[in-house]
Amino acid sequence: MPTTESAVKGIYVPLEIYVHIPFCVKKCDYCDFLSGPADRKQQRAYVQALLAEINGLPSSQGYEVVSVFFGGGTPSVIEEWQIREILLKLKKKFYFSPDAEVTIEANPGTLTRKKLETYRSAGINRLSLGLQSADNGELRELGRIHTYEEFLDSYFPAREAGFDNINVDLMFAIPGQNCERWERTLRTAAELGSEHISAYSLIVEEGTPFAARNLDLPDEDTEYRMYEDTAGILEEYGYRQYEISNYAMPGRECRHNTGYWKRTEYLGIGLGAASLYRNMRFSNTSDMKEYLAAAGEPEKIRKDIRHLTEKDQMEEFMFLGLRMTEGIRIEDFDSCFSKTLEEVYAEVLTKYESLGFLENKDGFWRFTRKGIHVSNSILSDFLF
Repeated sequence: MPTTESAVKGIYVPLEIYVHIPFCVKKCDYCDFLSGPADRKQQRAYVQALLAEINGLPSSQGYEVVSVFFGGGTPSVIEEWQIREILLKLKKKFYFSPDAEVTIEANPGTLTRKKLETYRSAGINRLSLGLQSADNGELRELGRIHTYEEFLDSYFPAREAGFDNINVDLMFAIPGQNCERWERTLRTAAELGSEHISAYSLIVEEGTPFAARNLDLPDEDTEYRMYEDTAGILEEYGYRQYEISNYAMPGRECRHNTGYWKRTEYLGIGLGAASLYRNMRFSNTSDMKEYLAAAGEPEKIRKDIRHLTEKDQMEEFMFLGLRMTEGIRIEDFDSCFSKTLEEVYAEVLTKYESLGFLENKDGFWRFTRKGIHVSNSILSDFLF
């Protein structure tokens, strides 16, 4: 077992863990995640399979867990002792950094003081609350299970339970919304003083109830303004935009998600969970029956296993790293690969720099404000 002293010296490779809890009270009308309602019996069977998967994982000697993220679904739907049991099992299996970031996602209406206190005593030190909107009419439109007032009934007890690192999820460009209503939600959320805000625009996904409706969505110009307003308004309250859709108080960036964008290795545990581990990408089965039957033998539930070539790694380095507002450090690329950044990407970098979408500043390549709005199409040019 690695010692704390050796971990501090940086001998061990950082590892992140994602734990998928695929249950919720009710699926939101816009949601296409691998999730849905389940009774207590189904939840308990799933948790036992999760524990079996953790037991069956091979030794990760040489790794140090720097973050854990319980996502869903709504992880706070299941009983609090189950979350504690999963975390204890992880701590027995893996070596944890003394200051590991441990996050749990939760929705208003699913939290109790007992749950919050259990989470804290188990070692969870970051809470991500799904608000989406401070307007009750918009919450009904989205199919959320709570009101803004019920959100506050979760937020303030979380503070009282000792959570001093809270994220609030918000969504803009939703049906019937205009810039003024979005600004009210932003300012209402920011005035609470959470350490982190995630603000995403609605994407209407195929197969969701939203996709079957004739929605009154904001036009492209309005959505553009909403996005720009987000950065400006949150900056007034002390938030810094550090990723395309994420804003944090200084030093409170989400370490787990930053790890994804910087290609820190991670293990996904649970139904459909994805991994980047030992130069491979793979996902667990999305079939619940198969997962429950074979979770104790992780190699049997892994699907779409892909060994990453140097080309794959370079592409990921660019299209993930450029999501960060600081961009990608040129010397990091040069030290990771056998070729320099300019050797591989000079043509595409020069093209978008000349158009004003990318800039080379202080040893980093990054998107300009103008470039962020067309980032998806630009990122595709880094795939070759």
